[in-house]
Amino acid sequence: MSKHSGSIPPPAGAWPDPPALPRPLIMDQCWADAVFLHWRIPVATAARYLPPGVEPDEIDGSTWVGLIGFRMVGAGLGQGRPVPYLGSFTEINVRLYSRGPDGVRGVVFVTLDASRLAVVLAARAFGINYVWSRCRPTIGAAGAAGGERFGYDVRRYRGGASSSFSVRPDRTAAAADPLSLELTARYGLHTRFGGGTLYIPNTHEPWRLYPADVVHLRDDLIAAAGFEVSGPPESVLFSPGVQTQFGRPGVPAPGLRRRAVPGAGKTLDGGSMRA
Repeated sequence: MSKHSGSIPPPAGAWPDPPALPRPLIMDQCWADAVFLHWRIPVATAARYLPPGVEPDEIDGSTWVGLIGFRMVGAGLGQGRPVPYLGSFTEINVRLYSRGPDGVRGVVFVTLDASRLAVVLAARAFGINYVWSRCRPTIGAAGAAGGERFGYDVRRYRGGASSSFSVRPDRTAAAADPLSLELTARYGLHTRFGGGTLYIPNTHEPWRLYPADVVHLRDDLIAAAGFEVSGPPESVLFSPGVQTQFGRPGVPAPGLRRRAVPGAGKTLDGGSMRA
């Protein structure tokens, strides 16, 4: 995790507690130096990309597409030791926001670009749309020309799509508004598997979120995924990172538990699954 992770802590009470993680734990990993860029898109557009029974989640009156870059650090199976080499890599993903048939909220990854071929092949076996790409972080120290900045460059080995973006975080302020919380406190993903839908839950400490300004942005990944956006992203966030654990996947089933996000007028949900 970034050496700056001791900066402004998240406001007390701003984050909902994550739902209990179904055992056994299947993976433990750190997501470091995360950059979040988000645009509003039509609900009907997002719906075409979601697994069976999953609907677009509307946040602040819209659904959203996100371009997110981070460094995966020390991923390991279960509660075991990090996997050497394969457990650390750069990832850039395009994602949507989902609500399952049980009401549980999550994300749907449309594409995930990663720099480790073995990771890409293993994830695709579970229906997760990883793409093998040349990915690297671009980090500028606080004392460097242009000030502190975090970003990512990616170019796909096949298909030619690329992306390059960086942001300058404002570490004097915490991003604790309802929109920022609902775009980041998701605690699971929906994915197609075997003709149906699988939900893979996760848990982590609250993101240490900061508002940020875009330094530069040149992106083909969102368009390559099938989405049309214009202008700068409406939400721009940075986090030094979180340690994350994934639990046993399951099939979404009816049964809804709701947890309020203070000030949001909505809920983050913890629902139930069939193993």
